[in-house]
Amino acid sequence: MRVFALADLHLSAVNPKPMTIFGPNWAGHPDAIFEHWPALVRGDDLVLLPGDLSWAMTLDDALVDLQRVAELPGEKVLLRGNHDYWWSSVSKLRSRLPQGMYAVQNDALRFGPPGAGVVVCGTRGWDTPGHNPLDSQDEKILSREAERLRLSLVAAHRLQQPGDRLIVMLHYPPASPPFQPNVLTPLLAESGADQIIFGHLHGIPQERTVGQVGGIPACLVAADALNFRPRLLLDLDAGAEAVG
Repeated sequence: MRVFALADLHLSAVNPKPMTIFGPNWAGHPDAIFEHWPALVRGDDLVLLPGDLSWAMTLDDALVDLQRVAELPGEKVLLRGNHDYWWSSVSKLRSRLPQGMYAVQNDALRFGPPGAGVVVCGTRGWDTPGHNPLDSQDEKILSREAERLRLSLVAAHRLQQPGDRLIVMLHYPPASPPFQPNVLTPLLAESGADQIIFGHLHGIPQERTVGQVGGIPACLVAADALNFRPRLLLDLDAGAEAVG
């Protein structure tokens, strides 16, 4: 099994929404995603999708986009992004997800054989100090996201077996230089994770998509930063990491 990631699909089959406001490279981006994905991902692989999956406002409309993604190779793990307005009740979402699709919220999932698998957890996150000015409402949201991350990490550590890799998904970028630390920072630094992935940022050159948080590799997997190709994170069959 190999593990890939791709955030910010920004699909909008029901009510098309142009993404070229983020740059001309977004022109026709769904076609690029659906072309590149099958060329890279096999049916027994895992693809992590940390947020901003569909511009839909309702679950019914979002499922049109999610069904197209479900038909691509690999199992998929979904995380909520700031534009996933259709994601309200996670239990309702899970009851309607296509086969082979899973949602993470306040919990974790494990894939792969005993001792040689991967555990996935995470939360959406929020703006960090030093990025945008934060008001009291922002601070409340950050505190809530920190609690969700804590719950997700607790669940992940319960699932994790010796030899398993742990990947933390965020939608917003984690606090790291030049951004000031926030309440998520110590949780991430002490998580024991092997990798942190995030999306949300657009127009970032590919050579600047990998960094660290508390010594843990962290990489941006927003679709435009990856030229709309899923990024290989782990090749568990080969026992090698592929961040970079």
